[in-house]
Amino acid sequence: MAEHAEHAPSAAPAYPVGLRLAGRRVVVLGAGQVAQRRLPALLAAGADVLLISPSATPSVEAMAETGELRWERRRYREGDLEGAWYALITTDDDKANQAASAEAEARRVWAVRSDDAAAASAWTPATGRSEGVTVAVLTGQDPRRSAAVRDAIVESLRDGSLTAPHYRARPGAGTGHVALVGGGPGDPDLITVRGRRLLAEADVVIADRLGPRDLLDELPPHVQVIDAAKIPYGRFMAQEAINNALIEHARAGKTVVRLKGGDPYVFGRGMEEAQALAEHGIPCTVVPGISSSISVPGAAGIPVTHRGVSHEFTVVSGHVAPDDPRSLVDWQALAALRGTLVLLMSVANIGAIAATLIRHGRPVGTPVAVIQEGTTAAQRRLDATLENVGERVGTEGIRPPAVIVIGDVVTVGPETGR
Repeated sequence: MAEHAEHAPSAAPAYPVGLRLAGRRVVVLGAGQVAQRRLPALLAAGADVLLISPSATPSVEAMAETGELRWERRRYREGDLEGAWYALITTDDDKANQAASAEAEARRVWAVRSDDAAAASAWTPATGRSEGVTVAVLTGQDPRRSAAVRDAIVESLRDGSLTAPHYRARPGAGTGHVALVGGGPGDPDLITVRGRRLLAEADVVIADRLGPRDLLDELPPHVQVIDAAKIPYGRFMAQEAINNALIEHARAGKTVVRLKGGDPYVFGRGMEEAQALAEHGIPCTVVPGISSSISVPGAAGIPVTHRGVSHEFTVVSGHVAPDDPRSLVDWQALAALRGTLVLLMSVANIGAIAATLIRHGRPVGTPVAVIQEGTTAAQRRLDATLENVGERVGTEGIRPPAVIVIGDVVTVGPETGR
């Protein structure tokens, strides 16, 4: 469903205001693309989100499964907005939208409608963030203009130039292009400047769940967002389908951004996508991203190398167990190394991996740190040893995405002086 948040005719301009939603109930009706793009910002604001929808996109479903919001799998009914401070109405049921809008008006709940901005009591601006400043722009006209003004303001805040904003026209048909953009470990501020610029120019964004979700909220309404649903241990979109989507939209003359978590070429299957595009003669730009393998340990206070402690670090994918015939990892050789091991996609197999390393000579007391949701507001760190990390991960309820660091660097910190 397309969003038309800035097209509502009005005799008077909207009054801009910032809502402090932390701990306050927000009701979201519908769980499609619009909700998927707006929910991360609501969650980041600390809102107590109640989602009401009979179905949801895989990314929204994952938010519910991880406890970020409460989801009631049903259609809207009268009384759902009781106690709400703010409502986001995004269903494809016109009657339900009208009824919810009427209830919001009666209860004096500010409500945004994605299908009919003229019937809404609130509009969603084009927003951006830089150095703790939130920029929100409402032009009341072309949403692309709002986004262009927003981008120019944010850029001027970053470089200090304070130059006047101007709208940048998009390329026409026949100039399709794909950018494989590494979005970094999760914090939206950790995407590269080039990656953010390309995202602002996109007509189509194909995004992973592990990418920086908050950036999707900055996209203007005309941008098509496709959920690649690369959810660990859950539903997924086949790689071939992702490749076909990139090719299809680029051939239609669109500017396409494939927004990936971390770096496109670090366990990101970016080369498979680049090869598929090359086979069809589609130009492709690769924008490196900050890999979670180094940034997440750093955010948790762990250096992957440190003078006198570790002169090397090895990044390993643990999505395949050590005894699985598909494994390409020489675990015996890794156990003999003295440096740091950084494991990605290894939560499910960490018990078996730890046992294998011990069996091949790694000391049972080797320090281990598990960092879940690194660089985000939900970051948590679990410290253990090789001997008990498998058990601790289970009892502490650690879930992916998580980065696991093995080695003496885990105990290095500013307070140790090592």
